Amino acid sequence: MNARPDQLIASCGFGAIGRAQFLRFAAGAATLAMTGVSGPLRAQVAAPLAPESRTKLSTTPMLSRRIPASGEALPVIGLGTWQGFDAAPGSDEYCRLPAVLQALFDAGGSVIDSSPMYGRAEAVTGELLAAAGSRAKAFVATKVWIRGRAEGLRQMNESLRLLQTERIDLMQIHNLVDWRTQLATLRDWKAAGRIRYLGITHYTAAAYGELEAVIRAERFDFVQLNYSLDERDAERRILPLAAERGMAVLINRPFGGGGLLRRLRDRPLPPWAGALGATSWAQLLLKFVLSQPAVTCAIPGTSRPEHMADNARAGAGHVPDAAFWRRHAELFSV
Repeated sequence: MNARPDQLIASCGFGAIGRAQFLRFAAGAATLAMTGVSGPLRAQVAAPLAPESRTKLSTTPMLSRRIPASGEALPVIGLGTWQGFDAAPGSDEYCRLPAVLQALFDAGGSVIDSSPMYGRAEAVTGELLAAAGSRAKAFVATKVWIRGRAEGLRQMNESLRLLQTERIDLMQIHNLVDWRTQLATLRDWKAAGRIRYLGITHYTAAAYGELEAVIRAERFDFVQLNYSLDERDAERRILPLAAERGMAVLINRPFGGGGLLRRLRDRPLPPWAGALGATSWAQLLLKFVLSQPAVTCAIPGTSRPEHMADNARAGAGHVPDAAFWRRHAELFSV
């Protein structure tokens, strides 16, 4: 059963406070995350900053790129929910998540990507959006990941229930599983208005041969795939093909699955990072991904509001072109 907003609030130990106070808590936590506050002061987020204070701390608007199928503008940094949103109600991890979503929205982002294979991520996303009344701010993407038409219908209807929505913005065929069967259903659902866009996904270069054949053979609105500084195979054929076919592109694993950031974290930022407006390795790596003009939105996963806020800053300011990175080849020796 989906949690009611008052049950969600109680599960995080906020007692009988009202919905408006809960939203102020989430907003206050997100504001502190965006200003880089840590330590004892961060523990005081239960007394959030007033709205006028948050306005003073607003950041540069996030860039957006057009979805070729419709012309709709989509903010360039979103949120992946794998692992981070698979959290039990009342846990410390769960109670951080309202501030993660608030940090995304405060920065001008909207894309939230989930899947039935991500444990409780769909349910948690639905609970938090309902509790905050923020469904209209979100571009909700999820996936069908099963074989057979009947099972696909069952799974997609369950996603609607868990996400507490009547329409999903983007439904994707996850990892090419039974894609012919599921594509027929997705087309029916799009015609009926139950989904707005349809797409297909994968997360490894080993599948690019099949992925290329599929997107050459059929029409999709979106493709989601991995691309990062140390996983660059997509730039050879898949990204140019997506542009040729008029497909929007979501990028998963923009940090190379996390290992890339771990290798870089003890290294100083290159001296030219400041000229890009990048103040962290995460921002620099996301700007590298966004340098590909075919990329519509990158969706790094996180369960921490300070990381969401930091990631979102990569979507503001200057994004260099691919030639810039060729002039700074030293970054590739990671």
